[in-house]
Amino acid sequence: MPTGVIINSLAIFLGGIVGGFWGKIFPDRLKTELNNIFGVCSMGMGIVSVILMKNMPAVIMAIVVGTGLGILLNFGQGINRAGLTMQKGVAKLLPNASSNLSQDEFLINLLTVIVLFCASGTGIYGSLDSGISGDATILISKSVLDFFTAAIFASTLGLVVSLIAIPQFIIFTALFLLAKVIIPLTTPAMIADFKACGGFLMIATGFRIIKVKMFPTADMIPAMILVMPLSWLWTNFIVPLL
Repeated sequence: MPTGVIINSLAIFLGGIVGGFWGKIFPDRLKTELNNIFGVCSMGMGIVSVILMKNMPAVIMAIVVGTGLGILLNFGQGINRAGLTMQKGVAKLLPNASSNLSQDEFLINLLTVIVLFCASGTGIYGSLDSGISGDATILISKSVLDFFTAAIFASTLGLVVSLIAIPQFIIFTALFLLAKVIIPLTTPAMIADFKACGGFLMIATGFRIIKVKMFPTADMIPAMILVMPLSWLWTNFIVPLL
């Protein structure tokens, strides 16, 4: 049973509900300062993951090529359209639940949250680890941060944040179920490089949260698919030639 996945999805859903309904009573300073803290936490988690990297050229290649593919395939725009569709659905059900942000600002913030919740290296690896070992510690730890992050973002974005729990649950459950197939095909170096690649996404997401640099984090997601095959190729074919 994917206990960790369920807990993580509930944390996002409940955090979004709390922020969507009662976020207006949060002081503006609390929202701003906690956003900065979330950004620092995201970058800190990313740095810890990047340190695990075993094959730097393979990870860098995965990020560059994966981001290029994401941009060419309009990956980020597709996520934007999905986010707007969710927001319109919420607005129809709850007319007073619309965000006061401009559409551009709304999309920038929503995209940041979607990537943070659904595509972080911590969450993806946590789902795989939970599926193979039954240990949900990583996902439960992530849930604590996700609850408060969802509440703060929902205070400005609205109840649409709670709906991110749905695609997150689908993605993480699929990874949980596929873990017994994926993990035996990997090596410790591949897993370490995968975590490192996710770490780069977490660092980029942290910069977006604190609004220092709007990295194309959604377009970087394909790198997570490429990194393990590239890591294997580098270890088995390139390193012996060096």
